[in-house]
Amino acid sequence: MKQNYLYLIIGALVVAVIALGIYVYREETKPKAWNFVSTIPASQFRKNRSRIRVARLAR
Repeated sequence: MKQNYLYLIIGALVVAVIALGIYVYREETKPKAWNFVSTIPASQFRKNRSRIRVARLAR
């Protein structure tokens, strides 16, 4: 019975490591443009919206 708990704990740790790896990968591969858009004030965003679209398309 103790061996079953050991496998359960190891399995849970493996699942946790995989989930953390997926989370980190997704965070690291997010487009950088979204970070720029979220850091400027809304009024600036409205003024520069067309420039931001052009910059995103130019990639």
